[in-house]
Amino acid sequence: MPFALSEPELDAVVAYWEAANYLTVGQIYLQDNPLLREPLRPEHIKPRLLGHWGTSPGLNLVYAHLNRLIRQHDTSAVLVVGPGHGGPAVVANVWLEGTYSEIYPEVSQDEAGLRRLFRQFSTPGGVPSHVSVPTPGSIHEGGELGYGLAHAFGAAFDNPDLLVACVVGDGEAETGPLEGSWKSVRFLNPARDGAVLPILHLNGYKIANPAVLARLGDEEVGDLLRGHGYEPRFVAGDDVREVHRDFAAALQECYLAIRSVQRQARERGVAGLPRWPALVLRTPKGWTGPRTVDGVQVEGTFRAHQVPLPKVRENPEHLRQLEAWLRSYRPELRFDAQGRLAAELAGLAPAGDRRMGANPHANGGRLAVPLDLPSFRDYEVAVAKPASERRESTRALGVWLRDVFAGNAAQANFRIFCPDELDSNRLSAVFDVERRCWLEPTVATDEHLSPDGRVMEVLSEHLCQGWLEGYLLTGRHGLFVTYEAFAMVSASMTVQHAKWLEAARELRWRRPVPSLNVLLTSTCWRNDHNGFSHQGPGLLSTVIPLRGEVARVYLPPDGPPRGPTAPAARRSGSGRARTPAASPTWCWPAPGTCRPWRRWPPPGCCASSCRTCGSGSSTWWTSWSWPRRTATRTAWTSPPSWRCSRRTRTWSWPSTATRAPSTRSCTAAAAPSGSTCAATTSRAPRPPRSTWWCSTR
Repeated sequence: MPFALSEPELDAVVAYWEAANYLTVGQIYLQDNPLLREPLRPEHIKPRLLGHWGTSPGLNLVYAHLNRLIRQHDTSAVLVVGPGHGGPAVVANVWLEGTYSEIYPEVSQDEAGLRRLFRQFSTPGGVPSHVSVPTPGSIHEGGELGYGLAHAFGAAFDNPDLLVACVVGDGEAETGPLEGSWKSVRFLNPARDGAVLPILHLNGYKIANPAVLARLGDEEVGDLLRGHGYEPRFVAGDDVREVHRDFAAALQECYLAIRSVQRQARERGVAGLPRWPALVLRTPKGWTGPRTVDGVQVEGTFRAHQVPLPKVRENPEHLRQLEAWLRSYRPELRFDAQGRLAAELAGLAPAGDRRMGANPHANGGRLAVPLDLPSFRDYEVAVAKPASERRESTRALGVWLRDVFAGNAAQANFRIFCPDELDSNRLSAVFDVERRCWLEPTVATDEHLSPDGRVMEVLSEHLCQGWLEGYLLTGRHGLFVTYEAFAMVSASMTVQHAKWLEAARELRWRRPVPSLNVLLTSTCWRNDHNGFSHQGPGLLSTVIPLRGEVARVYLPPDGPPRGPTAPAARRSGSGRARTPAASPTWCWPAPGTCRPWRRWPPPGCCASSCRTCGSGSSTWWTSWSWPRRTATRTAWTSPPSWRCSRRTRTWSWPSTATRAPSTRSCTAAAAPSGSTCAATTSRAPRPPRSTWWCSTR
């Protein structure tokens, strides 16, 4: 077998793996004596033990062998870790390869740095137990399970030279989003995209219960993966050297199969759906940890999930077992006198940007290229006078998006993700220049399908948003389009992504990534034939409480203002939600009647507090820095009329009994000369529906 491990190579990779295991256990348990220079005592142990050991040995195995693969083939690779709490394993490997100390110099490559590395883990002000934003090389927050594989495929789209290895935990594999994500392979074009290598890690248990797939035999697991379009390879066992040898061979076999698929597609074109490799790894949960504790089996059971020895400070026998466990990894051989990784092991890690912790694709802002956006003024919907005609609000937006595709075709960094609703949402102008991505067979009645399509349609909000998030976090741009009510299916993903953005803002080394843009249609107040099931404006309620630095809500009321809000959302580096209606609506202002203002309060026409009028583009946003009442109220409807004191920045609201149309002139203190503002309110008692516009005399 080419590239098979020789005995010296096997010795080296096992030693590297043991060093990673040692650092993993040290992060969970130790606050001092990081290299066991003296016998372990209770005061060396953290007062509170937090962390997850069970999945970590498998992750360390995968990382060590991916390092070898990268060095041998000089390939660009990133690792997505799906299991929820594999943080100490990945942090250990990023420290071993040197990336961690480059980014965080205080966590140096010596004994003092090790002490700090151990102390900061699962400590207030330190690092979390999952593979989080502060972890170099991470593009996936492991705290909420199910999205790892979707993120991996999103990262691979339009990255032809990138290999994305994705570890799927057997507990994670039970989630709905992950189950849907297996279908992603049917949208991966080997001629233009990178590759995703799923590594299904079956270690037997979740927190306290067996994992479903882990109890299936290899034949059943293989049938499941083959049905999804993969060709699985299996590695299983608990003998350390045998598992390492088999995994190295299987990983090389998978890599060669991937390159063969890509080479054929790039030389001869895409001809049908290829069969991509996948790896199934079976190792005991908590492998190489304590086999029994207090007479009860731990290794290979759910008891190894978190902290196998829970009472080390109080129980001398637990302390003795912990010291024996740590010394089994031979730290005196793995680290030198200063606490650095032994030189012969340090050379096993890739160098520079080939290290997975330093790969620029895992810090997507480094690679992001701004979109070439056409001016929205070229797509003006002419309105002779307010409420004189009805238009489909998103129809003009579709034309604008068509030209976004055309203008960025060369750099190939824009996609639309939609659950089979692009035509329904009146964005079909996109199909003048673009197609739906489809690698399966086609029939004569199909429309707009192509392996090269850049419109990603699959009937799963989780999958659409997961693909988009992976695409954005690796530096590209995209738009997620869905009905407003069904955006709640993936609302938790939106919150998790906002948390990622908020945490990334605190890290100077994390470059800003393009914004997550969500276009909500079929809105609560306009349902036509859909009815009550489609009435659910909950995503707005979910996004509004988020910090204004990471979230914005745009509510253009009709067609003409749709254009100005689109480029504003596209250019912003955070999360965005825009809520139009796809059905015909009355058109009110013309885009040119007011200048769009990008700051609050806008100094333009009308009262300073009238943000729809003042912006001229119906760009409404929310932030904690503004009055909470105003932020909440304008997310649903603009008020019938209001007054603003520019000096005190307070708002006074009219009586709810005021339902008749009214016109109020701006006061001299709040309005520039030559401007007027009018508010027309419908007579519907609940909720008040208003449309604002501006005119300049």
